[in-house]
Formats: sequence, C-alpha cells, structure tokens
Amino acid sequence: MSQPTANCPSCGAPVTFRWSSAAQTVCPFCHSILVRTDVALENVGKVADLPPDPSPIQLLTEGTYKGKKFEVIGRIIYEYQQGSWNEWHIVFSDGVSGWLSDAQLQYAISFLSPPGAAAPPSQIQRGQSLNFANTGFEVATITKASYKGVEGELPFPFYGKTDMLFADLRTTGRAFGTIDYSEQPPLLFLGEWVDFDELQLKNLRKFEGWA
Repeated sequence: MSQPTANCPSCGAPVTFRWSSAAQTVCPFCHSILVRTDVALENVGKVADLPPDPSPIQLLTEGTYKGKKFEVIGRIIYEYQQGSWNEWHIVFSDGVSGWLSDAQLQYAISFLSPPGAAAPPSQIQRGQSLNFANTGFEVATITKASYKGVEGELPFPFYGKTDMLFADLRTTGRAFGTIDYSEQPPLLFLGEWVDFDELQLKNLRKFEGWA
C-alpha cells in the first residue's frame, strides 16, 4: 500500500506518512509541527529540542502484542513533578492505533475507548471506584503534567497544550486505564501492563549502560 506524501509548507521537504490516518507529524528536516487536513499540511509551530531520554524505545521500533506486530511511529513526552514519561504512538499491521506507555521501566499498552461515565475533574479523587468495560478500577493517582515534546506521527493534533490532568486507573491484575482530561469530553484509554521482554522489541536505541 502506498504511503501518503506531501511537501512541508515550511522548508519544502517531502514528508511521508507511514500511517494513512495520521493527523499530525513533525517534519524530519526543519522540525515544524505539521497538522494534516486532507492532503494539505499546516505549519503550527516548531518542536523544541527533545530532552535526554533513557528509554531504549525510539521511532520505528517494532514489537509484538498478543500475536500482532506493531511499529512505533510517534511520541508525546509529558513532564510532571516527579519526572517525565513517554507515550509512544504505535500502529499495528492491520492499521489499528494504540499507545505504549513508558515510565520508569514500567510499560503498558492501551487503546482509546468510549468514555462512558467518566467523573468530571472536579469530582475525581484517589481511591475512587470506577467501572469501565465490565472491569472495576480504582483511581490510583491524579497527575498534573505539562507537554514537553513531540515527534513523529499522531492520531490527533497535539500542540500548544499547557497543564493537563490525568487519572491513572489500576486493578489488582494487569488491567490498566487512564482518563485524559485535556479534552472535553475526557478521553479514556484502557489496556494492560506488559513486561518489556514479552513485547519482543526490535530496532531499539543503543546507548552506554543499556544491556
């Protein structure tokens, strides 16, 4: 299948979309943030230099989840009081889009779900019990984070955001969820914790100290 291609409106370089449904990408030449409308690209800003990152995952890392192969094609970096974390945008061989969360050697795969009856941010609190997709969750943490950087292709335009609120949902098992209050209505992502080795990742970033 051919990959959509357009020219960067800032520098004129060709920009190829690895995923046909991408709504935003970053020009690999001039680092402009490009929002896609049909086949046209709009320059909405520049990407700042990305902070140092200890993660071995990078754009074009490949892996497997539940027998399905995926590729990393984008990333959002969030910063909060205790550090930062990555949300890697992954696309499976059948075109399904998901996210690989990467924070302090903890990893989770999740997918956008119907929001259901998510509590408004003014009412969400730690220890609160919520039920989504016939699974009982407890609100484990409520985190205020800020946008730190972005690269690659994303399923929605993401730029110019400041403080964002996230509620992390846990269970006694592997089930995992996040309510993202940066949008209205809130976005709900459901998935599960995964072990690094079970993802069978390839094309990892190599750096000193990583075995």
